[in-house]
Amino acid sequence: MKFLDLARVSIRSGAGGKGCVSFRREKFVEFGGPDGGDGGRGGDVWAEAVDGLNTLVDYRYAQHFHAQNGQHGMGRQRNGKSGADVELRVPVGTEILEEDGETVLADLTRPGQRVLLAKGGNGGFGNLHFKSSTNQAPHHANPGQPGVEREIWLRLKLIADAGLVGLPNAGKSTFLAAVSNARPKIADYPFTTLVPNLGVVGVDGAEFVLADIPGLIEGAHEGRGIGDRFLGHVERCAVLLHLVDGTAEDVAADYRTIVAELAAYGQGLAQKPRVVALSKADALAPEALAERRAALAAAHGGGVHVLSAVTGAGVAEVLRTLRSGIARARGGAAEEAAPWRP
Repeated sequence: MKFLDLARVSIRSGAGGKGCVSFRREKFVEFGGPDGGDGGRGGDVWAEAVDGLNTLVDYRYAQHFHAQNGQHGMGRQRNGKSGADVELRVPVGTEILEEDGETVLADLTRPGQRVLLAKGGNGGFGNLHFKSSTNQAPHHANPGQPGVEREIWLRLKLIADAGLVGLPNAGKSTFLAAVSNARPKIADYPFTTLVPNLGVVGVDGAEFVLADIPGLIEGAHEGRGIGDRFLGHVERCAVLLHLVDGTAEDVAADYRTIVAELAAYGQGLAQKPRVVALSKADALAPEALAERRAALAAAHGGGVHVLSAVTGAGVAEVLRTLRSGIARARGGAAEEAAPWRP
């Protein structure tokens, strides 16, 4: 299934039905009078977050959603039928934006959460509604109210506990494949990852969701590369894992490039808790590894993990650090739960 995280759709609620002008005329009926019914109400347009979806690809070709109009009122005091609603089923984590692409109308972060996007028009009153002691034969009825038509944007931001960031070929996809059942594409050339990937990671009997996005490059905030298009998918993460390629010539410069891009993107990414790790440790000699770890620690101003997703060295320690950071960010204490035993 193709991944799509941004879609523009046109919605329109139903118009209300017109009220009816009708008079009762029957032979042998002593009292006649107005008997026009009211028009039916137009249908609404709703959006609902549902489980089981992780892409907006359904809205690539189906882009127009129109609710049903209300039926007109009829004689013999018959009211028109209300129009059927239309529901947009979207993945959990979908933001609904105005046509300008910036004003947020709703943020659906829980399964079953619903929001009204366009309310249907009310039906018009029939002439029976206007009957009174001084106006016993009204010859007018109300028209139905028109529906609401608007253009909106659907933007998906994946919900994950931790996010992977780094330059292309930093080992992010390899790390995700090593710690979860996710199977992202892995190759020895840049920009192997073209769409975000999610994996469920388990450590010490606990689980959390890890997101991998395409690599960032210098100038990504100006539109270079593709990674900036997917930074929204790590906005909801509690903690970021910043992987730096240990085989790079200048690990400190690589680190600063990603930090600058996160700051330029905004949305609080630069202030998120960040775990820094030097990857591909299996490809370095001990002396070179120690030298580059020290350089990265000086640029980071804090501790640096060393790991190898191929051999598994240092992976468990990084996962435990991520889990503790997630617990702190979510407002709870880290539970040191041991694996279940019979």
